[in-house]
Amino acid sequence: MKLPARGPAVRELGLTLPPARMRAWQARRPLKRWRYLGVYGPELQLCIGDARIGPVPVRWWAIAEPGKPLREGRRGISVWPGAARVSDGDVEIALEVEEREPVETVTAYGRTFAWTAKQADVPARGTVRIDDRTIEVDSRAVVDVSAGYHPRHTAWKWSAGVGKLTDGRSVGWNLVTGIHDSPSSSERTVWVDGEPAEVAPVDFAADLGSILFEDGAQLNFTEWASRHDRTNVLLMRSFYRQPFGTFEGEISAGLTLAEAYGVMEEHEVWW
Repeated sequence: MKLPARGPAVRELGLTLPPARMRAWQARRPLKRWRYLGVYGPELQLCIGDARIGPVPVRWWAIAEPGKPLREGRRGISVWPGAARVSDGDVEIALEVEEREPVETVTAYGRTFAWTAKQADVPARGTVRIDDRTIEVDSRAVVDVSAGYHPRHTAWKWSAGVGKLTDGRSVGWNLVTGIHDSPSSSERTVWVDGEPAEVAPVDFAADLGSILFEDGAQLNFTEWASRHDRTNVLLMRSFYRQPFGTFEGEISAGLTLAEAYGVMEEHEVWW
């Protein structure tokens, strides 16, 4: 088996991958899996996630608006292909997502492996109710579906977002270090008008303020609000930070942003 693998080669590996049911353990590593939906725009950004760390469920939602405190919670969450719902006190979210063919990647980690399927710049529509306000959503989204038997200690930096280029084309991206980040056959992808292309390795600033590309291009990030989580329970310890905000600059190969919205993330976990 030749790993890492990306694109159509992933389904030629003979591995059991979603939507099939994966084994609960491999080489003494428990299965971790999640579905994350991020919807990003100039007036409102949000994320909804549903994860399983072994048998333990972890769910979350968050809403960011410029100049306002972050709203977040963990109840009333349903996420499935093409849609997501949240009903948690004074917040209700109902979204439909026009999912497309994802970019799949599989990476080996010792005697185990991890898989991911990413989409970016896909249409998302619906409504968000916050207290007595109802906001109509007609935006673009990122979808991250992942599963695997990750190393006990895993740490990564990640960014995903959507926007417009100065030439009018739409753009989305998924950039990472620390996981699925081999020099080639990685999950690093930029979509231009819906067409995906892998990009070379990137470097994240320690403060998540920028991303530097090998060709000299640079994305700069301005934060609106941030999700934070510190967990230390039994066999799991985790530090997590995911700020929402805006981006400016270039996305490799001279692709200059006119406007862009999304997230940065750093996550270090023992699981």
